[in-house]
Amino acid sequence: MTIKDTPEEWRITATATPFRGNKTSVRTDDVVMPDGSVARRDYQVHPGSVAILALDESDRVLVLRQYRHPVRQKLWEIPAGLLDIPGENPLHAAQRELYEEAHVKAEDWRVLTDVYTTPGGCDESVRIFLARDLSEAEGERFDVSEEEADMEQARVPLAELVRGVLAGELHNNALVVGAMSLTAALAGDGLDALRPADAQWPARPFEA
Repeated sequence: MTIKDTPEEWRITATATPFRGNKTSVRTDDVVMPDGSVARRDYQVHPGSVAILALDESDRVLVLRQYRHPVRQKLWEIPAGLLDIPGENPLHAAQRELYEEAHVKAEDWRVLTDVYTTPGGCDESVRIFLARDLSEAEGERFDVSEEEADMEQARVPLAELVRGVLAGELHNNALVVGAMSLTAALAGDGLDALRPADAQWPARPFEA
């Protein structure tokens, strides 16, 4: 048996959108189950996101500390952001987010992993990029506001992030998945075996 996620869509007999927000909405679908019964499923409709594990020449990862109101914590995270434009090239979005949040650019980009954050209740898909050959971006820093105005920035050895994940001290989804995926890639076929930065992304199709 091949262990691989596959596309499938069960029949929907009714759908509604009881809430529409600025970036996301909530949808209610009545879904026909395999036994013929109909179950109601509520879930968040999300445009998708990109995240960037930026690795410097000293094998340190660029991380940001930001307040997240839903969980009432300041979390250490890797740079990330929404796909604001339907069909937007995820690499371009990632390059923009790395500049806006960290004022950093990278010359080498690869796809580290793709992940559904909470598939039981949200259709968000995140593409996590590995960015290397880092340098400071040109020009003025991006004018941040709201929670981002309070962000802290640090560069932390990958091994220290992995230790924090396993100790239950670090919880951000993209940071956890990114750090563990990079560790696995380094222990396996190496970073050159990672997918190219323009690899197709069936969860969020885009123009090359």
